[in-house]
Amino acid sequence: MDFPKIYQRKGLIKKENIGFDQVVKHIDRANIDLKVSRRNLTIDTEAAYNYAYLAMLRTGRALMFSCSYRPIDGRQHKTVVEFCEYILGKKYTVLVKHFDRMRQKRNKFTYDEPGLIVSDTETISALEKAEKFVREITKFIQGENPQAKLFS
Repeated sequence: MDFPKIYQRKGLIKKENIGFDQVVKHIDRANIDLKVSRRNLTIDTEAAYNYAYLAMLRTGRALMFSCSYRPIDGRQHKTVVEFCEYILGKKYTVLVKHFDRMRQKRNKFTYDEPGLIVSDTETISALEKAEKFVREITKFIQGENPQAKLFS
C-alpha cells in the first residue's frame, strides 16, 4: 500500500516542504507537555492525561513533518496515528496502539462524556507510555535525519 499517495488522494495529508525547525519545536513542546502532565497528576487526572496525549500527538506530528507531510483533514489526530503506524512499522506497533487508545479515550472524555473519570492509575500509565513514545520516536526521527540537530 502506498499510504502517502492514498492519503493525499483522500485529502487527509499533503506534501509540504517543512523546515526541520518545526520538527524541533514540536519535540520541544512535547517534552514540556510531559512535564505539565507529571505536575498535574495530583491536581487533575484529566488534565494530566490530556497533556500526556498531547505530547504523543505533537511527537507524531513531528514525525510527519520530518517526512515532509502535514495532516489537513477534519480528523487530523487519527491521521497522525495512522501515519505513525505506517512509517514506524511493526517494531513500534505497541507504542502506536497505546497512542491510538489514548486518542480514543481523550476524544471520549473531551467530546462524548464530559466528566468521565480518568483514574490515577490509568493516568500514570498513560504518562509513562507517552514518555516512552516521545523518547522512542524522537530517537527514530533523529536516526532518519542524523545531519539535523533535533534538540534545541
